[in-house]
Amino acid sequence: MLVVTLHEVISFLLSQVFPKRSLDATSHSGNSDLNSVSCIHQNDVESKKSHVCYDKTVEKCLYNFTVQLLECEDVQCLGTLIKNSLHNVVTNVTCGSLFFLADDNSGVYMADSNGNHLCDPCPDCIRNVLVSGSPSLLDAQCVPPSLAQHLPAVTTSLQPLKVGCFPVRDRKTGSVLAVLVIAGPTVSEATLADIQVPLKQIAACYSHIQRTFQSQRSNEERVSQQLIRLCGELCDQDAAQLQLKVIRYLEEETQAEFAFLLLVVPETQELFCQVVGKKVLQDEIRFPGHSSSFSAALETKQPLSLDDVPKEKIRGIEELVDTSVHSLLCVPVTSRSDNSLIALACLVNKLNGHRFTEKDISTIRQCFRYTATVLTSTLAFQNERKLKVQTQALLKVARHLFTNLDDLTKLLREIMQQARNLTNAERCSVFLIDHETEELVAKVFDGISTKKDNEVQEEIRLPISQGIAGKVATSGELLNIQDAYAHPLFYRAIDDSTGFRTRNILCFPIKDEKGRILGVAQLCNKKNGDGFTQFDEEIATAFGIYCAISISHSLMLKKVMDAKVRNTLANELMMYHMKVSPDDVQGLSTCDIPHPRMLDADFVQFSYAPRLLPEDRTPLACLAMFEDLNLLTRWRIRRETIARFILMVKKGYRNPPYHNWMHAYTVAQYCYQMVKNLKLEKCLEDIEIFSLFVSCLCHDIDHRGTNNHFQTAAKSVLSALYSSEGSVLERHHFAQTMCILNTEGCNVFENLSSKDYQTVLDLVRDIILATDLQHHFKIMKNLTELSNRGYDRTLVRDRKLLTCLLMTACDLSDQTRPWNNTKKVAALIYKEFFSQGDMEKARGWQPDQMYDREKAHIPAVQIGFLDFVVLPAFRVLEKIFPPMKECADSIKNNKDHWEQISELVRIKHSGSTSHMTFDEVLALENEPLDMELTNGEN
Repeated sequence: MLVVTLHEVISFLLSQVFPKRSLDATSHSGNSDLNSVSCIHQNDVESKKSHVCYDKTVEKCLYNFTVQLLECEDVQCLGTLIKNSLHNVVTNVTCGSLFFLADDNSGVYMADSNGNHLCDPCPDCIRNVLVSGSPSLLDAQCVPPSLAQHLPAVTTSLQPLKVGCFPVRDRKTGSVLAVLVIAGPTVSEATLADIQVPLKQIAACYSHIQRTFQSQRSNEERVSQQLIRLCGELCDQDAAQLQLKVIRYLEEETQAEFAFLLLVVPETQELFCQVVGKKVLQDEIRFPGHSSSFSAALETKQPLSLDDVPKEKIRGIEELVDTSVHSLLCVPVTSRSDNSLIALACLVNKLNGHRFTEKDISTIRQCFRYTATVLTSTLAFQNERKLKVQTQALLKVARHLFTNLDDLTKLLREIMQQARNLTNAERCSVFLIDHETEELVAKVFDGISTKKDNEVQEEIRLPISQGIAGKVATSGELLNIQDAYAHPLFYRAIDDSTGFRTRNILCFPIKDEKGRILGVAQLCNKKNGDGFTQFDEEIATAFGIYCAISISHSLMLKKVMDAKVRNTLANELMMYHMKVSPDDVQGLSTCDIPHPRMLDADFVQFSYAPRLLPEDRTPLACLAMFEDLNLLTRWRIRRETIARFILMVKKGYRNPPYHNWMHAYTVAQYCYQMVKNLKLEKCLEDIEIFSLFVSCLCHDIDHRGTNNHFQTAAKSVLSALYSSEGSVLERHHFAQTMCILNTEGCNVFENLSSKDYQTVLDLVRDIILATDLQHHFKIMKNLTELSNRGYDRTLVRDRKLLTCLLMTACDLSDQTRPWNNTKKVAALIYKEFFSQGDMEKARGWQPDQMYDREKAHIPAVQIGFLDFVVLPAFRVLEKIFPPMKECADSIKNNKDHWEQISELVRIKHSGSTSHMTFDEVLALENEPLDMELTNGEN
């Protein structure tokens, strides 16, 4: 064995710098090396024209620099040393970097600990040195960016710097090996003499690195030839045959008795083996990796030896290779693209009784650097063939699905059945997305029910962001969960209540051709494995396409059928009362438009009672409000169009006691008052104010004088059309609004841009649906939070909430009017309520108390309505808009009147208004309360 002392190596390296000088081999230990270096320097100085003076600190730094050069094994290490230490060796040098030309002349590189960095474009100063061999000097400010990024001091120094580029020459040939670039305050041509020693040392080290790795390159070329030959043989379409060739190569190169590959299933961390040594297994062996002998390699992705395997698990390896195991090496093979595990390459029993070495590990890694892609591609090809067979099965599934398009419930049941069959799962659930309510809806169920046997399972609605299904619905990404109970989104309550145990889950989105998510399907418990595989994921993804197509067609078919019913209903409506006289349109479109104050001096005041205006003048009042709000000019509405629109909307209202045209007019008039008094143009966009005012006019079109509950219970045409979506009447009002807008000459939105047109229709729909008090109650919490934190116009959510609240306030505005007006409106309301109650009785139903003229306690109902519906809404409005206090006070005053009447009912009629007409109830107000108390005492 060749033993070289540090002293001898330094002597050699310095001899490369000073060929005529050498260290005295008999020098004393301790500081003898340092003294020799100093001596060589002194002798060399005498023979040179340029004199260099080194103090002891510089000498010590040079010695340390020389020692560190000896430790450089590659160019990266050399470049790092120069960057970190050169400024300690050469005075007045702030920083330095080494640049070299690639072997294939592909470019100039700078090396450091982070690797080789291409200097692109190559600066002229470096190119000139490489070509001519002459130094180059330039000011720091002239340094190009491609060079400056490797010289930090150039950009950070506060003093002006000079940059010098010096050739690093081979001592024997004189050729330029590299370029040393330094920066400092006094760098000049004279600096060349100062850096001669480091330059020669760097050149000697660079040459040594090249010579040292020349032999290694030859060995690498031999291995490369072997690998090229192996890769050329890997043309099999069968993964097992491909593995045989790779295994034979590994056995030959590592001198192993046996080699085998354990392929990894990424989603389950299962391991499966198809080939051991020269034997292709008849049936592949598959087992969970996390509990196997190779679990540590799976977890750490680090090589594993026999010493790392628990003794009790060695027996399993011996059974696999059918021989006793003396030595073992297991090396994880990872993908170069994402570092995921592909396989575990295993070697068993090194020949001649030796142990496997680091070289064997390197051999395995180098092999799979070139063959892993081929291996994964071949496995993927085999999976594709399996998928082809499965696709044929999917075509059969499609035939089953498309036979149930007329019934969505049957279709969903068929989807669940086919999904279970394709993936061999125990159970399946399908959720559709209700985009309006942002909820997941399950209409059919697979084995799980919380109802009793004799009860019908109702649909289940969940927030779209809840649980595993919600995660898939919002992200659109498939989720494959191997341990359901360990997943943070899993909800265990259903398992606890039913006794069913969910082990693993495959949940995938159902998307239409535009990528819109229609729903999600959730599969539970793989029957023949520890979890769902990647193959199951691919099948589920393909199956989801068929599901989306069938669901889309089913929903489309339902829309067609609904459209047919809607068309019948619209024709009925048009035949009933949707005719507008051309003379009326002509008169309204050509008349002078008065200012609203000309109709009544108090028209803008909240205290004004709009029902005082005769009904035949209300269309003109609506036109005046459109004009005063600048809606006609702002949205370029033609006079004839607005006239026909107003008259068509008026005709669209039937004549129930309360929900008639006068109600629509008063609601719109209150909206006008709020815009003017609250300066809503500062709080809402113009298009939102426009939408709100139109919605107020149209919000109860074709109201039948009955509520949503009656429509649903009576199974009316409206119920058949809208009950599945909720808010039956409100959806009908919007649909009739659209009918009017689509009537020729009635579209007040006709001159809007396409984007604004879609926006205004969405706003009108949302605002009209907000008149359903159930919707109002749902958002009341959000409204309260908004009023507490403050309204922010820049937030779309705040503006949407505010428009809904304003619509509700307008709809309830009769309760803010003076008492004489409010009590008359109450009479109309109860006349309509009692009419519905009479119809319910005629059908044999028992109406709610407030609809039963014989049982309703009118004052109590009114007080409750004011307390729980009206006042909370207006208190929120008052916090946002202080001027609304006037309306809130008016409501409280009206409540006081109802409380007085209620007290009189309690005294005079023992708290009951049975068999009393509404007028008789109101007449009690004229009787003094103290007189009734006196009579009660007597």
